[in-house]
Amino acid sequence: MTSPAAVRVVAVAFNPGGELADFAESLATASSGPAPLVIVDNGSDPTVVDDVARRHGAEVLRPGHNLGYGAAANLGAAGGDSPWVVVANPDVVWQPGSLDALLAAAERHPGAGSLGPRILNTDGTVYPSARAVPSLRQGAGHAVFARVWPHNPWTRQYHQRQEEVLLTEHPVGWLSGACLLLRRSALDQVGGFDPSYFMFFEDVDLGERLGRSGWENVYVPDAVVVHDQGASWREKPARMILAHHRSAELYLHRRYAAWYLAPLRRAISLGLRARAALETRR
Repeated sequence: MTSPAAVRVVAVAFNPGGELADFAESLATASSGPAPLVIVDNGSDPTVVDDVARRHGAEVLRPGHNLGYGAAANLGAAGGDSPWVVVANPDVVWQPGSLDALLAAAERHPGAGSLGPRILNTDGTVYPSARAVPSLRQGAGHAVFARVWPHNPWTRQYHQRQEEVLLTEHPVGWLSGACLLLRRSALDQVGGFDPSYFMFFEDVDLGERLGRSGWENVYVPDAVVVHDQGASWREKPARMILAHHRSAELYLHRRYAAWYLAPLRRAISLGLRARAALETRR
């Protein structure tokens, strides 16, 4: 008799290219145990998804329209009864043993609601995937001045904190949603990803809500994946820039929701919309 899988792997796809096949092929080396793959297909062209599913025995879920990342992840996670769920972008390549390393870390951290690997860019540099919940001052300073004044104090502090955080296995404020191992009981307790974030900031929001509910978000540098960021949307960056800024605005408005902070919310909206317009022109 085959033992039940401890983990269900959910990849959210939108008209993917060859990166989805790389994801599925590398997943086979990531764990010594069963790790069934579920692909939630948010796109309109089923060709690649169906081919990868056929060759790798993956289950495909099609909601019929683009749900966005978080809502699609919830749909994929809902099936099965495995105690752990992986949610990942299809442009991730798993390094051998990386999923096993995440599951082993989960045993060491019984209070972990989420665990995230060390994420490498395709050039081998480390992506800052483990972060503190942002303060308004540091987040705004980094967002506004990073391009025009690269060595501003807020950006220097931001990078210093990321370098310190990426050295050891320990709890952090939130983890990148590009690749997450989630305890099903913790995910169920907080109601999964917030579907009102169509793309971006759903991981910040989830990490913050897990923390408020008493769970830890644990960074695991011994587990390594490579992320070809934006492989599925690189040809249409303007749309993603606008989505990122809309989600940032939503997150910050909710975080600073008190009635007396209305002037702050208006300032946040004006600043983010001006920055989005500048970035799209670039």
